[in-house]
Amino acid sequence: MFSKDIGIDLGTANVLIYVKGQGIVLDEPSVVALDSESKRIVAVGREARDMLGRTPGKVQAIRPMKDGVIADFEVTDIMLNHFIKKINGRNLFSRPRILICCPSNITQVEKNAIKEAAERTGARKVFLEEEPKVAAVGAGLDISKPSGNMVIDIGGGTTDIAVLSLGGIVTSASIKIAGNVFDNDIIKYIKDKYKLLVGERTAEEIKIKIGTVFPENINEKMDVKGRDLVTGLPHSITLCSAEIEEALRESMFQIIAKTKQVLEETPPELSSDIIDKGIVLTGGGAMVNGLDKLLSHELKVPVFLADSPLTCVVEGTGVLLENVHLIDNK
Repeated sequence: MFSKDIGIDLGTANVLIYVKGQGIVLDEPSVVALDSESKRIVAVGREARDMLGRTPGKVQAIRPMKDGVIADFEVTDIMLNHFIKKINGRNLFSRPRILICCPSNITQVEKNAIKEAAERTGARKVFLEEEPKVAAVGAGLDISKPSGNMVIDIGGGTTDIAVLSLGGIVTSASIKIAGNVFDNDIIKYIKDKYKLLVGERTAEEIKIKIGTVFPENINEKMDVKGRDLVTGLPHSITLCSAEIEEALRESMFQIIAKTKQVLEETPPELSSDIIDKGIVLTGGGAMVNGLDKLLSHELKVPVFLADSPLTCVVEGTGVLLENVHLIDNK
């Protein structure tokens, strides 16, 4: 039996797992479907996500992660164990070392909960690392030099903003506005304007297909079906990109305000590096159309979307597992 190192991006929306020497071996939604009467697991991951909003009364589809931290410890435990077994973790690896990512600025109690959940999967050692640092490494930034790098990691539950230098975080902030809030903004907008109720999955589809935060960028249209709140009957409307920009505007400007705050707290020498190099966007939430242009316009700094925003964090765990000396081993 030999031991392998595993990197886990335990996200609010998705769990990604990296195995040293193999690359990304798992990418599944962070959803567990439970039978509320017998507490039996019905499905985990993609199969459970397909049940969201579509289950009979006694089956509950639960997202055990909220805002990047564990909201339901028991269900997170079940989910992690399921995924480690799925990648043949118990048979292939004898007590692996696990590197797990968490949002910056979470409490020690929340960090301990994440660590404990990883330890219960049978890990020999658990490392915790902050998401923006790992995302920066995964995006290909060299954070080991005495030079400023800035990353904005927009996940499902949190947006982490950080300035990095010499392998560590210099200034950072975390805000609980990210992909899931964008979906809720869209649901609220449609409900208020059209008196139509749509589900989370429909809202996410709208965001991906016609969503934009920079009005001049695109102008697509989409037919959206839902339940009319007045008649209670199924109904269909047509939405355009400009309406999604309006729905997401407030959340976007909260992220911009938080980014400005981090830039204001950054030492001037590092600020000049950021003007030269620009800011890198990572995470699934960063893929909203026009976000790089909006941030660049508001912050007066170049902003770039990473090559594979969805996998930056988990790819970063792979790089750090190859260079364990770079891990902040607290």
